[in-house]
Amino acid sequence: MGKSLTREEMRELDRKAIEEYKIPGIILMENAGRNVAEEVLQMTDNPQKTKVAVLCGKGNNGGDGFVVARHLHNHGISVDVFLVAKVSDVLKDGDAGINLQILLTMEIPVKEILNIADVNNILRELDRYNILTDALFGTGLSGEVREPFKTLIHGVNTLKKSVISVDIPSGLDCNTGCVLGVAVRATKTVTFAVSKKGFYLGEGPNYAGEVVVTDISIPKELLTL
Repeated sequence: MGKSLTREEMRELDRKAIEEYKIPGIILMENAGRNVAEEVLQMTDNPQKTKVAVLCGKGNNGGDGFVVARHLHNHGISVDVFLVAKVSDVLKDGDAGINLQILLTMEIPVKEILNIADVNNILRELDRYNILTDALFGTGLSGEVREPFKTLIHGVNTLKKSVISVDIPSGLDCNTGCVLGVAVRATKTVTFAVSKKGFYLGEGPNYAGEVVVTDISIPKELLTL
């Protein structure tokens, strides 16, 4: 299993990288998203015939997803972003907002999901994609998944598509591996810097799929503390 961290430990690791080592958060986000995109590319036999949907929440995990979409687009993959929030709200939000604005400038499609009716419409559309990228919630989630995320995640699981989760399957508790009402059942989870406790506890092994730990440029001195 190797080293693994709780959400609190990972939050502190990020804080030290940003505040003490002066690494801008947007650089960590860029590295994270690029690494996930590279893993998606490895899952495609024919990029020109592959369609990828990136499901994003409004936080930094969604910001990682925006970066994923940009890199896939630059590699010639047909990619659409489905945002469970208002675009106008996310544009106000620092690093995630910056990366969303880049997508809009590049004219990469970003579709809002604001209620369960939108979810039901989107689920029919998602069936036409080869790979789904889960960037809804990050490691910070600790409460029960609410609507419309709950219906969306349940629907994604019923589609039986290849799903790659960004950092953690959305809805899985980072510390305990408990399912917070509902969780994405990932084919592969690309996690950042260090693995997470919840992947190996409770229901974690049934939801994380193949776990890939990637370097996002957090100084190695912090990883050995």
